[in-house]
Amino acid sequence: MNDTANETGKIPTQARVVIIGGGIIGCSTAYHLGQAGWRDVVLLERAKLTSGSTFHAAGLVGQLRSNANVTQLLKYSVELYDRLESETGLATGWKMSGCLRLATNDQRMIDYKRQATMARSFGLDMEILSPQECLDLWPVMDGSDLAGGCYMPSDGQANPSDITQALARGARSSGVRIVEDCGVTAVHVKEGRVTGVSTTEGEIACEVVVNCGGQWAREVGQLVGVNVPLISVQHQYMITEAMEGLPRDMPTIRDPDRRIYFKEEVGGLVAGVYEPNPIPWANDGIPEGFNFTLLESNWDHFEPAIEQCMERVPMLETAGIKELINGPESFTPDGNFILGEAPEVANFYVGAGFNAFGIASGGGAGRALAEWIMAGEPSMDLGPVDIRRFGAHHRDIEWVRNRTLELYGKHYTLPWPFEEHASCRPLRTSQLYDRLAGQGACFGEKMGWERPNWFAPEGVEARDEYSFGRQNWFEHVAEEHKAVRERVGLFDQSSFAKFEMRGPDAEKALSWICANNVTRPAGRVTYTQMLNMRGGIECDLTVARFSDDLFYIVTGTGFRTHDFTWIRRNIPADCDVELVDVTDDGFALSLMGPRARDVLAAVTDKDVSNGSFPFGHCCEIAIAGATVRALRITYAGELGWELHGSKDDALAVYDALMAAGEAHGIANAGYRTIESLRLEKGYRAWGADIGPDYTPFEAGLGWAVKLKSNTPFMGREAVAQKKDAVQNKLLACFTVDGVDTVLLGRETIYRNGERVGWLSSAGWGHTVQTNIGFGYVRNPDGVTDDYLLAGDYELEVAAQRIPCTIHLQPLYDPDMSRVKA
Repeated sequence: MNDTANETGKIPTQARVVIIGGGIIGCSTAYHLGQAGWRDVVLLERAKLTSGSTFHAAGLVGQLRSNANVTQLLKYSVELYDRLESETGLATGWKMSGCLRLATNDQRMIDYKRQATMARSFGLDMEILSPQECLDLWPVMDGSDLAGGCYMPSDGQANPSDITQALARGARSSGVRIVEDCGVTAVHVKEGRVTGVSTTEGEIACEVVVNCGGQWAREVGQLVGVNVPLISVQHQYMITEAMEGLPRDMPTIRDPDRRIYFKEEVGGLVAGVYEPNPIPWANDGIPEGFNFTLLESNWDHFEPAIEQCMERVPMLETAGIKELINGPESFTPDGNFILGEAPEVANFYVGAGFNAFGIASGGGAGRALAEWIMAGEPSMDLGPVDIRRFGAHHRDIEWVRNRTLELYGKHYTLPWPFEEHASCRPLRTSQLYDRLAGQGACFGEKMGWERPNWFAPEGVEARDEYSFGRQNWFEHVAEEHKAVRERVGLFDQSSFAKFEMRGPDAEKALSWICANNVTRPAGRVTYTQMLNMRGGIECDLTVARFSDDLFYIVTGTGFRTHDFTWIRRNIPADCDVELVDVTDDGFALSLMGPRARDVLAAVTDKDVSNGSFPFGHCCEIAIAGATVRALRITYAGELGWELHGSKDDALAVYDALMAAGEAHGIANAGYRTIESLRLEKGYRAWGADIGPDYTPFEAGLGWAVKLKSNTPFMGREAVAQKKDAVQNKLLACFTVDGVDTVLLGRETIYRNGERVGWLSSAGWGHTVQTNIGFGYVRNPDGVTDDYLLAGDYELEVAAQRIPCTIHLQPLYDPDMSRVKA
């Protein structure tokens, strides 16, 4: 049924919100806006609803993802689909059939056990099954090669077109207008903000534009200078004739070691593949009029999958094949969909790039996008799918295409811990890249930057060897860690995002945006959060004041776009300031360890004694003829300095430090060592331990909030209320003895036998010689330090409960004596 058949084709001259695209995401966003009372909404579809990629989607609905909030979005999709038919009167084809995942080797079973633990952390039920239990659920398969499997009973399948039409009806019943056969030809912007659209039917003035254009979302974004990094990839699945003896009540099945999946449909099977050699489509643009259209079936490319399918389900050998569907879908370079307000243009939102799980995501993603539009900020931390996770290199379509194809090819490969991707590397390097590579650096990549993860000693290949146990770099990171704790280490952190706030009102602007006091005189460094209006931690960074009107801001590599956008958009309108991104202009070296002062004193005339250069101070010094900004701060829990300067001086400064440090046992060190050091010291990591869903008081960072002053700042009212209210969650540290146990994060926390949370980050502390994990203990009736200490705790690790010990103070240097030496 087409619920928009009676549209006249005429459009209004103005609307509050214009949604571009009538697939499941566009219709879901319209539905949720309408349900919330936003009726002045128009959805424009260039052809017919579902005519892009929704109509040919396979319709599998899984829920578990590696992030709790994204999992909650998909969990909500299931809840919505479960009621949508009764609510709208339209059939949806929704069936909670469950999903069975198969394993043919022990490594896959370890992964499933970790997934089952993660599922329980996030409130989902996942069962670990024996080979026979798998066969009981799917008796038509050959299970002779099975090592076991796992089963999620609340997963299911749906008819994508029917669900979309039901959402459209629900939207229209709330007052949303849907117009088909109306393409958008331009998006209008004034002073950096959306003002309207031009369409094939005329002009619409509006406050908000939402790009739900599916495979066309990149083209729609280009209309207004917004980058939407996705490409189209061919995706094939076959549909069989009805098969005698095939049960109708079987779960969907994923067989990742064979790269295939199945679902029962009208007595036959749908069988698809995620091949290792995917084929991109429409490299030169999507053809005009490509709607309700499939690509030519590519039997040669699908043939290996047919063989795998017949080996798994022998009765397929005699089954008739109705059709081989080849439908292009949009995929992204990190495998996550794209959601949120574009950093380039205010009030231009994007919901696209769903990597073939748009049906599973549709309900939750549409609700999240609608909430973001209505509130002006997301209702929860959506970091893994936030459009602000991308950087300038994501504008390079060749880079996007090659990385996306690599990720597609890994869709069903084992998700190794600490896995790095290989395509398009190296892209961005510091001036030290060749020097460090020659000294054994094994590089990882973040935001396009090559960064040394660890250093291989002479005779050891600088290459990661993946496993679910201790990986090959473990002992080498231990040596780097020891060097920093006992002597001195040097880290290349040139990929740090670095901004300057300049102008006569710089102090005023940052005092409003920052939760901590940044009004200290020049020469001081402030560690601060920036809060959203819910009191959550939106940014976590350092601000160094070098003059009355110059502040130097340093934040994490991956947060460059997010943090820059947040700061820029929250500068008060009456402030005369300039925010400049200087990341690409400079280097950053971190000199850390008890002998750091000896090394630094040998290369500069500046007095770096504790009396002249105390912790939390900064100034410009000279090293090897270069002007260097020295910030006495640390993320390692040792005496140290961050040294920032012009990239042209990086090699000279590095060489001077290494030469001076030789007498003190200086060592190169990488990011894996930083992680171990910061866990021991109890330093939080934004995006893991802290983020928009957590207040400073929940995270143990209340000391960095200027509530005792009368200074107004963003989020003050919310965080003050939450400080005085009962805390429903508090961050704590947990330790587990034994090097054979591996904590990776997302392990379930049990208090007195009850599930109370999960680890937000974890690793091994090489000084304290134990597993360390951080996580929030949750209790709706309130959490206090006494409550935390009164419990007995266990962690569930790969489906096994292990006793653990809770700590409320850092495991290393709790009194900061080493840092402030």
